[in-house]
Amino acid sequence: MGKRKIPQLPKNGYLPRVIDSSLERMLRTSGAVHVKGPKWCGKTMTAEHFSASQVYMQDPDQRDSLLALAEMKPSAILEGPKPRLIDEWQEAPQLWDAVRFAVDRGKGKGRFILTGSSTPKKQPAHSGVGRIAPLRMRTMSLFESGESTGAVSLGGLFTGSQDVAAFAELDVEDYAFAICRGGWPEAVLESDNEVALDQARLYVDELVNANIEEMDGVKRNATWMRAIMRSYARNVSSEAALTTIAADMQGEAPSDATIASYVDALSRACVTEDLEAWNPRLRSKTAVRTSPTRHFSDPAIAAAVLHATPQKLLSDFNTFGLLFESLCVRDLRVYMETMRGSVFHYRDKTGLEADAVLVLPDGRWALVEVKMGSGKVDEAAAHLKKLANRIDIQHEGLPAFLMVLTATATAYCREDGVLVVPLGCLAP
Repeated sequence: MGKRKIPQLPKNGYLPRVIDSSLERMLRTSGAVHVKGPKWCGKTMTAEHFSASQVYMQDPDQRDSLLALAEMKPSAILEGPKPRLIDEWQEAPQLWDAVRFAVDRGKGKGRFILTGSSTPKKQPAHSGVGRIAPLRMRTMSLFESGESTGAVSLGGLFTGSQDVAAFAELDVEDYAFAICRGGWPEAVLESDNEVALDQARLYVDELVNANIEEMDGVKRNATWMRAIMRSYARNVSSEAALTTIAADMQGEAPSDATIASYVDALSRACVTEDLEAWNPRLRSKTAVRTSPTRHFSDPAIAAAVLHATPQKLLSDFNTFGLLFESLCVRDLRVYMETMRGSVFHYRDKTGLEADAVLVLPDGRWALVEVKMGSGKVDEAAAHLKKLANRIDIQHEGLPAFLMVLTATATAYCREDGVLVVPLGCLAP
C-alpha cells in the first residue's frame, strides 16, 4: 500500500460531502429535512454546516432539562434562527410531531433539520409525509475520502457520456485497507493507519456494549447481538435467509423470532442496510428471486466483527471479494443519492444476476457486476449482455449502460460496449 491520501480540511473546518447538494435541494423544497444514518457518519457536522442554530438532545449538560422542556412545551425547543438543527431528535419523539405542526402552521422552506441514527422508542403520532423530507446519509465514499480520482462520473454515464478512459491510483492493498478502515470521517482524517483501523472495532464495541438498548429501549443480550452480527458478516453480499444466519451461529442459537427482532433492530439503527431485489418486466416468464442481499451500512463493520485485517483479507480472497462488493454497493448508494436514484440487485432462477441495478426516478436503469480482478471481466460482461437482452425494453427501455466494477487499474469501454471501471475512478 502506498502513502495514503488524507483529505485536507478547508479553512471553515467542514469537509464537503456528496450529500450536500441533496440537503441543499431539500431545504429549498421542504419545510423540514430528516437526515438519518449510522452513528459517526457525519450527520451532525453536515447539519451544523447548513443550520443557523442548533440544539443537541444528547448534550449531557442539558439533556435532562431539554427532555423536560420537550415534554412540557416542545415548541420552545424549535425556537431559534432557521434552519434550526435538532440533533438526535429521537431522544424526545414528540419533537417530530412538533416540527410537523410548525411546518403546517408556518411559512417558508428549510426551517428545520432533524438528525437521528436510530428509530425512537415511541413512534410519533404522524409520519411526516409531505412535511418532513427524508434523506439517508452514509459513511464516506472513496470519492469523498479522496481515494477515488473521480475520473468517471456516474451521472455522466446516465446522460450518455461513455468516453471512459482513466487510471485508478488504488491497488489491491489500498482496497483491503479501505474496507477495514471504513468511511467514518474520523477514521478517514486520521493519519495514523493503526488508529484509523481501530475506529470500526470501537464502533462495534460501543454498539454492542452500550447502544443496543438505545435502539428502541428493548433490553438485549450483548453476546447474542455480537454472534448475530458475526454470522451476518459471514453472509454479507449473499441472499442468506435468517434461518441460514441462525444456523451459522456458533453454540445454541436463540429462537427465530429473537434473531428476527435483533436483525430488525440493527436495520432501524442503520447498522445494516440490505439491498432489495429489482423486479423488472421480462421478455419471457422467469422466476425472479425477491430476497435481499445482506449488507452492513459500512463494510468495515463486517470486517470488525470477523476480526479481519487488511493482511488477512489479502490471504482470503473469498471474504475479500464479498466485502469488496459491499464496499462497491455503499459507494454506488452514496452516488445515486445525488440523483435521487435507487440501487437494487437482480437474480433469477436461471442464475443470471447483477450485483447492482441502478434506477433513476425517470426510469433509466443500468446493470453493474462486481469483479475484483480482470480474469472474470469477460464472463461478467457476457452475463450483463445476456441479462440486458432478457429485459422487456418495450416496458423498461434500453439500459443506460452496462458496467463491470473492479479493483483493477484502468477504466475503459470494451468493443461490446460494456464499461470496465475501477471503483477508484468512480464519482457521483
